[in-house]
Amino acid sequence: MKAYMDNAATTRLSETARRAMEPYYDEIYGNPSSLHGWGQAASAALQDARERVAVCLGADPKEIYFTSGGSEADNQAIQSAAWLGAAKGKKHIITGAVEHHAVLHTVEALAKDGFDVTVLPVEAETGLVRLADLEAALRSDTALVTVMTANNEIGTVQPIAEIGALLRARKIVFHTDAVQAVGHIPVDVRALNVDMLSLSGHKFHGPKGTGALYCRKGVPLRALLLGGAQERNRRAGTENIPAVIGMAAALEEATAELAEAGQRVAGYRDQLIAGLEQIERSHLNGARQNRLPGNVNFCFEGLEGESLLLLLDSKGIAASSGSACTSGSLEPSHVLLAIGRPHEIAHGSLRLSLSRYTTQAEIDHALREIPRVVQYLREMSPVWENIMKASNLK
Repeated sequence: MKAYMDNAATTRLSETARRAMEPYYDEIYGNPSSLHGWGQAASAALQDARERVAVCLGADPKEIYFTSGGSEADNQAIQSAAWLGAAKGKKHIITGAVEHHAVLHTVEALAKDGFDVTVLPVEAETGLVRLADLEAALRSDTALVTVMTANNEIGTVQPIAEIGALLRARKIVFHTDAVQAVGHIPVDVRALNVDMLSLSGHKFHGPKGTGALYCRKGVPLRALLLGGAQERNRRAGTENIPAVIGMAAALEEATAELAEAGQRVAGYRDQLIAGLEQIERSHLNGARQNRLPGNVNFCFEGLEGESLLLLLDSKGIAASSGSACTSGSLEPSHVLLAIGRPHEIAHGSLRLSLSRYTTQAEIDHALREIPRVVQYLREMSPVWENIMKASNLK
């Protein structure tokens, strides 16, 4: 039995997306910037994909810019808003402690260039940004606030609409990394009051290497890549037409199935949470209510997450100990530390992330094998032995 439960890292390509992409490899393969028929056919397909993505997000097609993925979209949004703000004498940026490294590393780089960065703490356990903390951090020279819609590790969904309303009233640019949210929960850019939003196709069963940046009309956007007039002079380079087409098809499909799939996946999530909470000294990470339907994240005392992942893999279970972008690091997750997990507990983390293709059989397999693997590792662990001794002395 195999169970793929690492969908927050990447998802399988949907058959709908695959079929939509095929003609653009060997039939409609022209460069969309070319004037001949092949090029114009590709250009029409590009515009159609832009319109379809816009409809799914509640945006205007002219507000959608295609990128190579979420990280590029994050970089372009943040750097653009920061440097355009600096031109007006505003060099203050606010973000949260649990952001993806595509955001945190970008603002860290800007700090080295003279920007003042405020990193907001989050609530213990849940990882939620507090509106009162954000409001207190706002200054007259605040150029940008960037807060993710849903956390990639612990699944917490932030109060984006409320944050957006607060910032819109103060005319401060608001960007959200919605990579984990789009295709999994309702995302309407108007309702969320966001100025910029990043997404990535391979998180909702589209192809890897493609994403999009929403930028609201009237909000200036600076090019990150130079050398061509593509994407209305905002991103140089020939567009990846097959991938863009596949992403649009996958997003339409995910949006159409959102309500039904979300309810079913949330049911699987709740089964996993209820089952894994039965394991002694286990800790659920993230909010219980404001949580992505497919996210389950636990810490298990007395073991290392890396050993847990390797043994689960031998049982046919694909999982993660945190963000896919930091899976090679021996340091505990910055997200788990930010929500108050001690280093020794944060090291024993497990993230299970589900998709609309997840089955009940996979859930049953995970609930059968994970407790066994945890018990086996603890029996071999001197750390667990010390924990038990200390517990018996109390």
